[in-house]
Amino acid sequence: MPTQILIVTGDAAESLEVLYPYQRLREEGYDVHIAAPTRKTLRFVVHDFEPGYDTYTEKPGYTWPADLAFAEVDPGRYAALVIPGGRAPEYLRNDPELRKILKAFFDADKPVAQICHGPLLTAAIDSLQGRRVTAYPALEPDMQAAGAGFQDTEAVVDGTLVSARAWPDHPAWMREFLKILRTKAPATPE
Repeated sequence: MPTQILIVTGDAAESLEVLYPYQRLREEGYDVHIAAPTRKTLRFVVHDFEPGYDTYTEKPGYTWPADLAFAEVDPGRYAALVIPGGRAPEYLRNDPELRKILKAFFDADKPVAQICHGPLLTAAIDSLQGRRVTAYPALEPDMQAAGAGFQDTEAVVDGTLVSARAWPDHPAWMREFLKILRTKAPATPE
């Protein structure tokens, strides 16, 4: 049976930051599940950069079904966790069921990949204290307030935690995450 990986997300997650790791990890042979506050069709967004704007723009993106609700997740079944960005982490960080899931992964030192605004979730459970991370550059003060050392680079590895700034960093982010997974959680257990 393939090793299982969990993606936690919700409405207004960045489409590429959910679907790229979902497909890349499946391609590698992992069984990937998407969890959200409830089982429903999620509505993702597209964040892009356009001339004349001081920040990114947001447009409607893909829809995708959640495989299970946060309350249904047994963290012990999963070898690793992916935390996409977008706007979803802004409200998900307050979800008590999700906070339990996140804490279980960090307490067990399982591999975690976070990108863009995803580190708002790990900051909310006080799991960034003393760690090195990257995130969407506008979150540098938030990462520092959470006790993390912020690095503005495409991928930062701190133990089993791999961070990236945003979807343009996908290749470096997944390359580093897969290095950890191949050692700690191969796609097909031996």
